Amino acid sequence: MQKLNFPQFEYRFKSTENKVSIFDVIRKKFIILQPEEWVRQHCVHYLINEKNYPKSLINVEKELNINGLKKRYDIVIFNSDGSILLIVECKSYDITINQDTFDQIARYNLALNAEFLMVTNGLNHYYCQMDTKAERYQFLRDIPNYKKV
Repeated sequence: MQKLNFPQFEYRFKSTENKVSIFDVIRKKFIILQPEEWVRQHCVHYLINEKNYPKSLINVEKELNINGLKKRYDIVIFNSDGSILLIVECKSYDITINQDTFDQIARYNLALNAEFLMVTNGLNHYYCQMDTKAERYQFLRDIPNYKKV
């Protein structure tokens, strides 16, 4: 797999029926290793190991309903009160992040109302903070570290 622009972490692989899987510490199971999953697992470990978000506040690959359509977000981090702090959209490292990617996460955020958004293909990362009152967002250099309230 492609080397990504994330810190290294200790991953676990297993191979069954000629398919390689990687262990997901959030879902607590092996997931078939595809390029997007490689990016997602690096991002999850970055959020846990570098940004200090507790595993208990992280959710991965859950379904949501947007205008009657079933969609799946990649990563969500909750605040301790259950509101959503951050939505992460992961793309494969061979996908260029463009306006369509930002439109996708913006649609998700209409339903989830997160304070921060992150879009990554593992090589390039983009972060922004939402200003829901002014209906705009501001790009950031990074997302904040976890702080216990």
